Amino acid sequence: MKIEEISDDFKDSVKVSDPPQNAESLRGPEDLLTQAMNAYASTSSAPAAPNEDGSAGPQLPPSIAKFRNRSTDEILADLNKSPLFMTDLEENDDLEALRALAYEGTPEEVALGFKDRGNECFKGRDWFNAKEFYRQGIEVLLLEIRKRQKASPEERSKEDAEEVKREIGILEACLVNRAACHLELKNYRSCTQDCGSALRINGKNVKAYYRSSKALLALGKVLEADDACARGLAVDPENASLKAVAQEIIKKNEEVTARKKRELEREQRKRLEDVTLRTALKARGIKVKKTAQPPEMEDAKIQLVPDPVDPTSTLSFPTVLLYPLHLESDFIKAFNETEPLGHHLSYILPLPWDKEGLYKPASVECYMETITGGLIKVGRKVSLLKVLTSGNVEVVDEVVKIFVVPKAKADDWVLDFKRKKAADKSSG
Repeated sequence: MKIEEISDDFKDSVKVSDPPQNAESLRGPEDLLTQAMNAYASTSSAPAAPNEDGSAGPQLPPSIAKFRNRSTDEILADLNKSPLFMTDLEENDDLEALRALAYEGTPEEVALGFKDRGNECFKGRDWFNAKEFYRQGIEVLLLEIRKRQKASPEERSKEDAEEVKREIGILEACLVNRAACHLELKNYRSCTQDCGSALRINGKNVKAYYRSSKALLALGKVLEADDACARGLAVDPENASLKAVAQEIIKKNEEVTARKKRELEREQRKRLEDVTLRTALKARGIKVKKTAQPPEMEDAKIQLVPDPVDPTSTLSFPTVLLYPLHLESDFIKAFNETEPLGHHLSYILPLPWDKEGLYKPASVECYMETITGGLIKVGRKVSLLKVLTSGNVEVVDEVVKIFVVPKAKADDWVLDFKRKKAADKSSG
């Protein structure tokens, strides 16, 4: 359907001096569209003949006849059902719109109409609706392409090459425009897909290179973004947008390179710390063991202080003081190997919950479990290193465990501990 242009002498053909013939002509400006339709009929050169409904009057083209003597609101409502004129996507079913294409214009006209509506929405920063209009334009042209693919060689030979070229041009434009919408909506992968489709149509589409490089950069794909930008600049070396993206890529690449360098240095440092720690433990003869389910220790761990990569540094151990008779405990994050147990007991004891006053530095005895399941007494003045290098104990899951028991109850607790261990062995 071609949209005819109203000639300059259109107003002269209407008899403005004639008085209104009926009440409908008094409706005012809201019926200007109806009057225009009727005026078209009155100036038509077609001979007067009965219309399809039997009414007298000039014969109108089918696409215009249905609007005769209808109000502006009715005409606009009908126009809104056409993809070329519709302004509200929600009120029009996509399938019905596509079915209407065969009646409302050529695929080129319809797709161009969707593209123009998309451009209007895009200018208004309505990215979502702009994207939807471009999508419908793309679908129209893809339907036409599929139809051509199914056509016979004879039918294809009759195709208008210029028309096909124009349709492909509209398809390319809709793709890069929809890519722009995806970019604004942060649908970066969809943006790169549309740009790729556009570039398969036209390998010199600078906008497609620009938008794909922006989307790839947002996805963290710096090398791919750089490649897309370089290809675009090869087509248009002076393109300001691509030059700006190139600077963004350089900056991003520097950030990524610096981050990777820091990560590599951190990994190398971690490996060096682990090797130095294992060497220090082995050199001292300290036995360590890890279980399948170690406790959550956050940042507490065996480490060399003050420098984890200096073999001459001293070892410190996370340590738990257990009070088995009262099911309580205290945690020492860093118990240095040179320190005696009494140093820590001096500031931990007495305990706030010890109402009987049983736990005082001089009135408690301390024990550690041996590798064989027995107990070894830990003196308050003995360094932790001497205890750990005795050969009878091991550090499990990087935590040193020390039992603290009141002297008055120590013998009974030791007997009970051994009895339970023996029971566990016999049951096992």
